[in-house]
Amino acid sequence: MTTSKRRSDFVVGLTVLVVTVVLVGSVLWLKQADLAGRTRRLVARTRDVGGVALGNPVVIRGVRSGRVESIALGEPGWVVLTLGLEKDALLPRDPVVLLTASSLFGEWQVTITDPEGVPPDRQIRAAIAEARTTGDTVAGAMLPDIAQLTTVAGRLANDVATVADRFQTAFDDAAAKELRASIRNVADLSTELARTVRVQSKNLDNISADVRTGIATINSTAERLNGFAGRVDSATSRGELQTIVSNSQTAARELVTAATHLREITERLDRTETNLSRAVARADSVFAKANGREGSVGLLINDPALYQQSDTLVRELRALVADLRKNPRRYISLRLF
Repeated sequence: MTTSKRRSDFVVGLTVLVVTVVLVGSVLWLKQADLAGRTRRLVARTRDVGGVALGNPVVIRGVRSGRVESIALGEPGWVVLTLGLEKDALLPRDPVVLLTASSLFGEWQVTITDPEGVPPDRQIRAAIAEARTTGDTVAGAMLPDIAQLTTVAGRLANDVATVADRFQTAFDDAAAKELRASIRNVADLSTELARTVRVQSKNLDNISADVRTGIATINSTAERLNGFAGRVDSATSRGELQTIVSNSQTAARELVTAATHLREITERLDRTETNLSRAVARADSVFAKANGREGSVGLLINDPALYQQSDTLVRELRALVADLRKNPRRYISLRLF
């Protein structure tokens, strides 16, 4: 009886011991306890952890290299994470921590990367820069998850729909007719301006040719006067003739100066002609874009006040062109001396 009782007590004690060992081993395995010292710890801080929980994987260059061991509140406004990493895991240069959603089912992971691997987003980079601190603590930031991106996309879609409705309400049939009429008026004005520029360009060419001829004549006259003055000075030494020669030389220098001024005027006229041609080319390009409904010109044309003022401007320009053809001397005055 005593032997049987001792045997039963031994079996019960052994069973309790085995169950205790199994339970302790299971708890340690579930908690992934490091009894052999094969892990090292990395501390990171961030403003928010999102859906990160204890035991979530830590990934380095796509390879699972550890897990999240603890999450705790740190300084006001900060959350501190303790990451358990494998001892042989190599960290990137100047590592940063990114908290990201790893699937559509709410699973999260912690990614350790270098600053070049941070997405080119100003808010994320600003959060990384703000989280940097002295010591061994690594800066971290949370990336937006699928739910946040879907919410933002929905908000943007609603804004686009609102803008489209407002545009459709503002741009009715009457506005389209006014736009077409304004475009036709602008095209007529462009044609009239181009024709006027071509006519005035021919006039400028004629004026330039006349000015060049006058400059050549003045230069020839100046050379003759210089030769005459030299012959007179060599033939006599009287003071009166010397005075005449001196005056003649002064007059010749003034003629040369006048010729220089005329040459400058000719160059300016040439540049003016070039600028007018460029202005016409740019105006044709602008009008073509307006006719094709590109840019913000169409929006400006929808204003009735702008249409009425443009119509008045067209009539005044036509009157100005007609008066310029009728009385060109009123606007262009050329004097040689």
